[in-house]
Amino acid sequence: MKFGIIVFPGSNCDIDCYYALKIELNQEVEYIWHDTENIDDFDCIILPGGFSYGDYLRCGAAAANTRIMESVKEHAQKGKLVIGICNGFQVLTEVGLLPGALIRNRNLKFICDTSVVKIENIDSPFTNQLKKGEIINLPIAHGEGNYVADEDTLKKLKENEQILFTYQGNPNGSILDIAGICNEKRNVLGMMPHPERACEALLGNIDGKAIFESIIVFLQGGESK
Repeated sequence: MKFGIIVFPGSNCDIDCYYALKIELNQEVEYIWHDTENIDDFDCIILPGGFSYGDYLRCGAAAANTRIMESVKEHAQKGKLVIGICNGFQVLTEVGLLPGALIRNRNLKFICDTSVVKIENIDSPFTNQLKKGEIINLPIAHGEGNYVADEDTLKKLKENEQILFTYQGNPNGSILDIAGICNEKRNVLGMMPHPERACEALLGNIDGKAIFESIIVFLQGGESK
């Protein structure tokens, strides 16, 4: 299996994702520059955190219009895996692969902290190695992490069990305490917390490792815990 990490001008968590997958999880992984068109060789595409194109328009808006995102949409339509973390989540909503939007935090300030996150659904390629109701700690670092959506969208997210992660003690004002959602087909994930920053014991936290392990187990055809 092969992971690809898209690099936009302004991405700054691409190296963290690479390190987590290559060093901590011993996976084949490559960086992909944003003007690449062919991503057929990759099983899972990761859109990392950062400030793509400086976030000078809306967060993720410029990145959503890059050449590679057409290929990412095709990748997702084929049922292959896509995960957007922080700014990557913003890009996925901008390009329409996930519903809703991310707006300014409730306190209008950038938040850099550890968030307490609850696992809401383990029936996905991204959470199968976790337990429903499990509480984990993941770093957050964002100014626009406040998830919003209209009532119809929220109803569908709940009915289809697309809400995979919720905050405990909502740090940014996200509606329904949403920290991460997937699409209806469950092959596209967007989440604001950073699992790649919680994969090494030396850093004092490996709670994020299970999310990447879930992807690996899914791609290998394994089963949930």
